[in-house]
Amino acid sequence: MEAHFQIFLILLAVLAGTALVARRANLAPAILMMLAGIALAFVPTMPAFALPPELVLLVVLPPLIYSSSVAMSWREFKRNLRPIVLLAVGCVIFTATLVATATHVLLGLPWSLGFLLGAIVAPPDVVAPLAIARRLHLPRRVMVILEGEGLANDATALILYRFAVAAIMTGTFSFPVAAGEFAAIVVGEIAFGIGVGWLMLRARHYSRDPQVEITLSLLTPYLAYWIPEHVGGSGVIATVACGLYMSWNGPLWISSATRLQGVFFWDLVVYLIEGMLFLLTGFQMRLIYEKSKAFPLDEIMIATALVVAIVVIARFAWTFPATILPRLLSSSLRARDPLPPWQQTFIIGFTGVRGTVSLATALALPLTLSTGDAFPYRDEILFVAFGVIFFTLIGLGLTLPLVVRGLGLGQEGRAEHVREHEQEIAARREVLDRALRSLETMTNDRELSDEVVRLLRARHEVRANQLPETLNPDDYDASALGIELTRELIGVERKTIHVMLRDGKITDETRRRIERDLDLEEASLANREYGQAPL
Repeated sequence: MEAHFQIFLILLAVLAGTALVARRANLAPAILMMLAGIALAFVPTMPAFALPPELVLLVVLPPLIYSSSVAMSWREFKRNLRPIVLLAVGCVIFTATLVATATHVLLGLPWSLGFLLGAIVAPPDVVAPLAIARRLHLPRRVMVILEGEGLANDATALILYRFAVAAIMTGTFSFPVAAGEFAAIVVGEIAFGIGVGWLMLRARHYSRDPQVEITLSLLTPYLAYWIPEHVGGSGVIATVACGLYMSWNGPLWISSATRLQGVFFWDLVVYLIEGMLFLLTGFQMRLIYEKSKAFPLDEIMIATALVVAIVVIARFAWTFPATILPRLLSSSLRARDPLPPWQQTFIIGFTGVRGTVSLATALALPLTLSTGDAFPYRDEILFVAFGVIFFTLIGLGLTLPLVVRGLGLGQEGRAEHVREHEQEIAARREVLDRALRSLETMTNDRELSDEVVRLLRARHEVRANQLPETLNPDDYDASALGIELTRELIGVERKTIHVMLRDGKITDETRRRIERDLDLEEASLANREYGQAPL
């Protein structure tokens, strides 16, 4: 127990240091964290640590899926449901089938084990490529499709994985039965996830306590995930449905205090979980290397190279036809949703990085069959899964920025970013105009003192004056300068508060209340910064 806690502290320190290096080097933290984990694993004094698969599948995965679902827009998810489903279901099944076929024909792997390996390596990871893509200003629709796919593809892969393991353990498989179970799982989990979201949202609303609400928000993904998983489902679909329900219905039910504290809490939780996952994924290299000594290294390297090539090629082979064929077959779809630029389709096909779910499912393979014999090819499958994760994360992750720049997608994304900010300014002005009209109605209908009306009008004028007239470069530079100078003034106020506290002119409680106002104002400044897109 003590050794495990020491490993945790070491990983925490490496996590912070690696994140700083990644920011300085302008690299995706996931890549450096995985490399740091590999280097750490081979330190002579470092004890070996096997990543428990149940830790990923039952403890870590639910909050990651839930937080991404809450951050996803239900409207945009619904609008892009067709490409999301084609990737999250169709591409995963297609990739698993190609892996099974290639490994059976070229390597002689049994069909059942080939499908099992395919189910393990088929789902792309959502964390690493999106962390890179967000900084590259990709077009919004590309980001929505990638995020939506990342939410749902784990469910498809986990269901396929369980079918394959059951077939290997029992020696039987029925496609009609499996298809029926798959459909029942999808429908049942969607209904259950929405029910959990409905229940927890009302429980949080009636608690009226930020600490209780945040505690309930932490319990929500586990309630949505564990129960379906326990009865034979995947849990992923229910968690996604729950998160999307909370995203759409939460704003009117959740208090501002809970939102302010909850955003910080969930940002920290997700940051620590994601960082630890990639460190621990790299940390498994030592154990996998030791296991690889039991079989010919050249054969396993050939198998790894073959599977890596298949998962990369399969994604392109699926993405372009899945984008073009529906529009060729449907004139209404073609009119409603014209064919996107090929560059967008290409970048979706390029972001096929595999991650920790693939490693967790490989680690979760049974050690023995029901007959007591050793589970066939278990160590080889684990080695290949790790190889796919390593080569796709390093290879695709490092080259993704170059590909985005080469395709010119960054410029398109920045132009879209500017248009969104123009819409935001217009929306803010409309909100303020509506509030001003309501203030005039209040003034006429209620007996308000001149002092109260003056304060309310001053609040309105201050907020209106903070909005730039346009997003032309001059106004943008003036707004940015104003924000920077305001930060300097806030810094002066903080120093003054500290001096007054030291001199005994105010109490600690007074200092905390003033600091909270300054903290909220500084957070508001960060929220008003309109990015660095060239205007």
